[in-house]
Amino acid sequence: MAHIQLADARLYCEIDDYTDPWRTPPTVLMIHGFTESTPAWLRWVPGLARDFRVIRYDQLGFGQSAPVENEHAFSTQRFVDHAAQLIERLGNGRAHVIGAKSGGLVAIELARLRPECVASITLASVPLDPPQPATWLAHMEQHGVTSWARDTMPPRLGSSVSSEAFDWWVNLMGATRIETARAYMRWVSSIDVGATLDQVTCPVLILKTESPRRAYSRGDICVYEKKLPQAQIVALPVDGYHVGATHPDECARITHEFLRSL
Repeated sequence: MAHIQLADARLYCEIDDYTDPWRTPPTVLMIHGFTESTPAWLRWVPGLARDFRVIRYDQLGFGQSAPVENEHAFSTQRFVDHAAQLIERLGNGRAHVIGAKSGGLVAIELARLRPECVASITLASVPLDPPQPATWLAHMEQHGVTSWARDTMPPRLGSSVSSEAFDWWVNLMGATRIETARAYMRWVSSIDVGATLDQVTCPVLILKTESPRRAYSRGDICVYEKKLPQAQIVALPVDGYHVGATHPDECARITHEFLRSL
């Protein structure tokens, strides 16, 4: 685990590689979602790191990466550039990219704009329609990010997780600075990856749940099916919408099988 200085940002990274030392394993790059950081992927790692070099990183403003201020303007291009630089410097120039929630929006744009860097993408509960910031930010401003995380967690995790796991996720997401939340929500509420989704040509795995909340509706799946005919879509019987958090072992197993098939 270390900080790495990119062209315009200092990001925190963790690398897990339990592959045979005489092999040069393929790389997996994991991109977290809103108010998350590298620990969000922790339970995926054992299922992937035996056969892949797994790179997790905190996006700018999150976790242990460099902070941002209220006036910071996030951009899709900058998120893509950061991911591409990490792949070039730590992943031999090409990686399988896994994104959860809004982190998957970065993965989609990375595959579209920098296809030479991306061997495949896996999208875990990735919304095509971005969240609208007004209600969320109003709660954060009045009660704090931790209160917002606790208030919004039930539909995110559903009924399958323990109270201890519930509290762990609240504390992880609640640690995000309000300045980052403000800047990130300005960015994520303005993008539309669905419009250019058909420009992604690499293999795609989509992990979804049966939750009726947000982007996991049949309507979004129809868009995926139409614009990504090469995609494999796997639905897990989960009533929360964050499948990467509620069923990480199963997600890692399905993703590992998908990557090995390539």
